[in-house]
Amino acid sequence: MSKILITCAITGSIHTPSMSPYLPVTADEITEHALGAAEAGAAVLHLHARDPETGQPSASSEHFKAFLPRIKQASDAVLNISTGGSAVMTLEDRLAAPKMAEPEMCSLNMGTMNFALYPAAERITEWKHDWEKPFLENSDDLVFKNTPRDMARILTEIGQERGARFEFECYDVSHLYMLKHFVDRGLVKAPLFIQFVFGVLGGIGPDPENLTHMKLIADKLFGDSYMFSVLAAGRHQMPLITMGAAMGGHVRVGLEDSLMISRGQLAKTNAEQVTKIRRIVEDLGREVASPDEARQMLALKGADRTAI
Repeated sequence: MSKILITCAITGSIHTPSMSPYLPVTADEITEHALGAAEAGAAVLHLHARDPETGQPSASSEHFKAFLPRIKQASDAVLNISTGGSAVMTLEDRLAAPKMAEPEMCSLNMGTMNFALYPAAERITEWKHDWEKPFLENSDDLVFKNTPRDMARILTEIGQERGARFEFECYDVSHLYMLKHFVDRGLVKAPLFIQFVFGVLGGIGPDPENLTHMKLIADKLFGDSYMFSVLAAGRHQMPLITMGAAMGGHVRVGLEDSLMISRGQLAKTNAEQVTKIRRIVEDLGREVASPDEARQMLALKGADRTAI
């Protein structure tokens, strides 16, 4: 099997600070977690920003500037900036930081979907910020907008004009067909790096059969021109990504996707999750790719051609 890429999603728009005191929010915390994950073996760091005063997901370029140069200076990991941001952000907001940073890599969500987080509100008894509970509860009416026009704009402005390549986030089988549509239009070129996303209410469920089916359809649509990685939310994280690794895929961990390191135990750092999955995949006989190997595998432009 080829070398395996470990992506680590440091902090994100899914979870809220009150759900774990260890979720990084400030620039110092995000930097510390990112560097720890890279040292533990993550070749790719998937990055969002947060407002350090409120804890809310932020699209502000200034918030990204507070940690991106520090991470780049202290690590050779590939920096992957979200174009998804939060479902309540406009596309203009979501593209502000990628336009500013011109990174090697960005995420790209491949379809409009319900993004239902409200079941989590029932499990939380203490809230750190006033906005958190109503945000989660109101997600029963939340649509994460990613239209074909939106995707074409991202592929053009961030990909073609600024040279970024993409982690194509596919939350359902239909998203694979949307990606094939953009391949056929000539807006996406091989090699493709597809992130199979499981366990978000509104997307495909975290069943082993669904992982097998996603790979079957991706094989049918893309042949040998793609690589796949697996992301699973919450308690499904480690079991499903381990299955993906055994199938020859790559893996994504991080506190954006799961706050736990084991049943009933919160992860204190992103590095803990990277260390755990690294041990698992090496026991499976996979060799972990370095950042430079990741750049070669993903056909990235190189850190020296970014604006960070």
